[in-house]
Order: sequence, then structure tokens, then C-alpha cells
Amino acid sequence: MHKKLLVLKVGTSSITQKNGLLDEPIMVDMARQLVELHREYRIVLVSSGAVGSGKKFLKNYTGKLRERKAAAAIGNPLLVNKYAQFLAPYGIHIAQSLCERHHFSNRKQFLQLKDTFEALWENDIIPIANENDVVSNLELKFSDNDELASLIAIGFGADKLLLATSVPGVLDEEGEVIPSIEYFDEKTLSLAKKDTSDMGLGGMISKLTFARLATQMGIPVIIFGLHTKDGILKAVAGATGTICKAQKANLNARKRWLASGSVVQGSLLIDIGAEKALRAGKSLLSVGVKQINGAFERGEVIEIVGEEGRLAVARSKCSSKEVQEQLQQQNCEIAHADDIVIL
Repeated sequence: MHKKLLVLKVGTSSITQKNGLLDEPIMVDMARQLVELHREYRIVLVSSGAVGSGKKFLKNYTGKLRERKAAAAIGNPLLVNKYAQFLAPYGIHIAQSLCERHHFSNRKQFLQLKDTFEALWENDIIPIANENDVVSNLELKFSDNDELASLIAIGFGADKLLLATSVPGVLDEEGEVIPSIEYFDEKTLSLAKKDTSDMGLGGMISKLTFARLATQMGIPVIIFGLHTKDGILKAVAGATGTICKAQKANLNARKRWLASGSVVQGSLLIDIGAEKALRAGKSLLSVGVKQINGAFERGEVIEIVGEEGRLAVARSKCSSKEVQEQLQQQNCEIAHADDIVIL
């Protein structure tokens, strides 16, 4: 039987003590729960904690980019070795996957990555993914591992995306867990505190931002507390944390990839008529373009902006220069309907 896919992301503050040491009892309990889920699911574990684990070995650490890269180089083997140690008694082996942005923005590389993961799952191995901080280009970095986990979940067509945190879920103004989120609006997004942990880069703003993207692509997201007893098992069952409900999305694999992993090179502001056409499944014509922002080449991914903000992403059939030349030519196709994904 073909197993469903589960993507689990754990943050630095969830598995690291304040002194920078990995919280081994928490990781041991994680291993126990992963073993139970491994029988039913193909699993990708996206784990932060490398920088937090490695920075204590650097003298006078201040958090500069070069120091974070060095800390990641130290901490990555420490982190992966602990997961290997705690899963080994159950006969489960792990593999490390250090990802970079171009692995998702380049479709050929993305398909190679997916094929590698398939080979690991066929051999009952759990891949542990993290950003390749040591060499990642600053301008093309993932914003954090919440984004990486979301891109994997969307691109691979996950059944569920679990975002583990140090709090029991998304909290309302009274500090109570919100059991479910039907859709994301400004009120929902405002619930996120604008702070992060001492250890990590993200926070609830990041989790809600990428939960919104994943749910738009048809993937349910559960934001839950890793320290809750049997938290991972309960989250999969929908019995703890905040369940962000999936929206209806009938996207093929190529469109999922286009919406999730592509690096956007520029944007087009379109009028209301073009927006209606796109929502009806039509192509984007030059007559509907009001403004061009940024420079892009033919075949690159662009963002399409409507009257109320970000509307879609698309693979352009023209460069930005060609679009400028072809404005007001009603029959000039800027992006074909098959290369447009409404967000």
C-alpha cells in the first residue's frame, strides 16, 4: 500500500535547552512517536537546531552571518547524530538532506531531489532536511525552516504538514489555544506575536504565513506544542494544537511546484478584467497589464498582482522588456493558463 506523506518541522526552541544543548529527553520521545507514524506514513523531518547546537563552540558568538554559518557547520553533525542514535534502537535509519533554494526553483533539480527522497522511503529511511546554511546565498536563503517544510509539503503533495513549536498552538488574545482556523485574514494573522525565540529565526508569524500558503495549496496544517504529551501523535490525529484547514485545490504536480518553490523575478500589476479572466482559468494577455515591476527573462517565474494584492504566480512567455513593448496588443499572450497558479 502506498503510504501517505507526512512533513514534520521542529523548531530550535522546541528541541534545544537555553544553554544551547540539545534536549535529549524530548528527542528520545520524538523518536518513539516517529516510529509509530513510520508504519503508516512516509516521513520528512525538517529539523532546526544546528545553529543553536553549534554556536556554543564559537568564541564571543554575536550572531553575524559568518558565525551562523560556522555554527551550522558544527551543529549539523551533532544534531543528525542524535536523531540517528535515538532511532537506531527501533531499527530505523536516517539520512541528511541539506537543501538550498535552487533545489526548489529549478524544476530539474527539484525532481532529482524528490526522486532521491523516494529512494530513501522505499528503503524505510527517514530523511532529515535542513537548509544548507554553510553555503546558502544570502539573497536566496529560505526565510526559515517553516518555509522549507512548506515547500517540501506542497511540492511533494503531503497529506499533512505539522509545525511543532514551544507553545501549545496558535493562541487567542486571552492566551487560549484556537482549535481551528478556517481561513486566514488580517485578524488571524494579527494573533502572532512579533517576537521570536532566543534560539530560532521564525516565530508564530512565520508559521501562520506558510500555513496560509500550504492550506491554499490543499494541505492541512497543524501547529502544535512539541512538549505536549504524545504531541506529534495527537497532532496527526487532529487532537491537539491548532488545525489550519485545507482549501480546495486541484493542482497537478507541476503547478504545485510552480506555486511553492519558484524564485520570483518580477511582478505584473493587472486590471480587474484580467483578474477575472485569470480566475476563470484564462491566460494573461498584455492588454490587462497595468504596470511592470522588476526585470525578468522569458521562462522565469513572475508574481501577478491584482487590485487587492498578490493574486498568482506564473511562468512568463516574454521578458519584461518584451512585455513593455507589447502592452495594449490584445492578442499577445504573456502567460498561458497552464503556467498560472492562483494563490
